[in-house]
Amino acid sequence: MVLKEVGAALEWSALPDRQPGHGEIRVKVAACGVCRTDLHVVDGELPAPKVPIIPGHEIVGRIDAIGPDVEGLHLGERVGIPWLGHTCGVCPYCIAHKENLCDTPLFTGYTRDGGFATAALADARYAFPLGESGDDVALAPLLCAGLIGWRSLVIAGAGKKLGLYGFGAAGHIVAQVAKWQGRSVFAFTRPGDVATQAFARRLGAIWAGGSDEMPPEPLDAAIIYATVGDLVPLALEAVGKGGRVVCAGIHMSDIPGFRYDLLWGERQLVSVANLTRQDGLDFLRQAPEIGIVTETTRYPLREGNRALADLRAGKFEGAAVLVP
Repeated sequence: MVLKEVGAALEWSALPDRQPGHGEIRVKVAACGVCRTDLHVVDGELPAPKVPIIPGHEIVGRIDAIGPDVEGLHLGERVGIPWLGHTCGVCPYCIAHKENLCDTPLFTGYTRDGGFATAALADARYAFPLGESGDDVALAPLLCAGLIGWRSLVIAGAGKKLGLYGFGAAGHIVAQVAKWQGRSVFAFTRPGDVATQAFARRLGAIWAGGSDEMPPEPLDAAIIYATVGDLVPLALEAVGKGGRVVCAGIHMSDIPGFRYDLLWGERQLVSVANLTRQDGLDFLRQAPEIGIVTETTRYPLREGNRALADLRAGKFEGAAVLVP
């Protein structure tokens, strides 16, 4: 499914098989999650996408070809391919072990072809071995919603009372991780969305309400997964002194002006950018122990446009996954 022009529908296309180059692998795609970032790419909300481009960066599949200079991976091995697809290794951020901030990165499904396809090429250094436990479709959302969720949870700090603004693919995974860690989860949804609020409570949230409501007690931290800048002042108001608000999306509408007293009291407002390979290793190592259950809706690969439209309209709980 190829995006040939920003803002247009994806086109079902037959492309020739590609061979992996130096340091690359080719993966036969078994499942690829549909992420809100894919919407940002298609809708032109992220600058200068490589077009034509095959979106998709929550890829689960098996290696069916290996290029020169690849070590530690073998044919037939199941791997996951995430959003961060390549870094330079030599800029100040890479040298400082902050590769998520690399000056010249490549991103799967945005600046290099992704997984809305039957096969995908990937930098072998950015492929996570997944082992044989777990269903391909269930694992796919872990490759972005789970990974970014994990990084945002770490950055949120160790506070016990955690607010989640937006309870989609990332929120429903992070809620389970936070509960496993012994935290109390407060879920914020679109005002009036009682179905998603009930879904959040089923996954262990001790309180669920609209994003226009205040929680019953001050929070230690809040993570904003929704792409709505208006939520930032509300989240700052919901956290107590010393609290932290984490903006976890790659794109967000403009943040409105707000009173200084919402920030005063050493409240912190921070963002999350991409992830490091270590984030992936840490999260995927612990995921089986946590026992994460992903709520997924399957779509045939040919119906990628319907999956994107349903994501935009909020027609499902959890995550959408394309299956070739």
